[in-house]
Amino acid sequence: MKRTIFILTAVSAAVLAPAVQAVERVPASFPAAGELTVEAVTVRSRPSYDGRRVAVLREFRRDYRPQVVLATGTARDAQRRLWLRVPLQLRPNGTVGWIPASATALRPMRDRIVVDRSARTIDLFRDAHVLLHARVAVGAPGWETPLGQFYVTARFVPDDPFLGVFAFETSAYSKLTDWPGGGIVGIHGTSAPQLIGQAISHGCVRVTNRTARQLQRHVKVGTPISIVP
Repeated sequence: MKRTIFILTAVSAAVLAPAVQAVERVPASFPAAGELTVEAVTVRSRPSYDGRRVAVLREFRRDYRPQVVLATGTARDAQRRLWLRVPLQLRPNGTVGWIPASATALRPMRDRIVVDRSARTIDLFRDAHVLLHARVAVGAPGWETPLGQFYVTARFVPDDPFLGVFAFETSAYSKLTDWPGGGIVGIHGTSAPQLIGQAISHGCVRVTNRTARQLQRHVKVGTPISIVP
């Protein structure tokens, strides 16, 4: 009786490697965040290549920063391929989509930001521990800071002193904000600290420059944000 022997060559191992790496890039817990590992990926309305196209994410944003996604869960399609549920920086707030798990490398996010709009406070948590608690200014009536679940999409030192010493772009949109280009909600320092504690902005969350520096030390791109009533 003739036996067939299969030999795993270097070439065949290389072909299998991406599939193995794709599994290893998916953490055991969510939320999780990471950069895209492909040049571009189509975001689908459901976890399937047959899903309606919602958006296209590219490896680098228009400002040349790496594109970071936040994943809040997983699902498998009919072929058992793994997909990630990702919130999107799109109008309307709360828009989500699905991307293949192989398109990004993720790490669990231990930190989260909670902005309490009525109390006008910000808290930074690491697991169950409070790292920071501070007062903020929020959107004025008619330009309210939006409620919901968002995440940090970029961080930078502003060239406009009005935004203070450090700033974070978020995935949230307001009717009008002080953000460059308008619309996007930021968390940023301020040149007018006397207004902290008031509902005075066009939607952004303003913090003192001291608080902005503290956030700068801890908050990474991909950090989840909850804005609560």
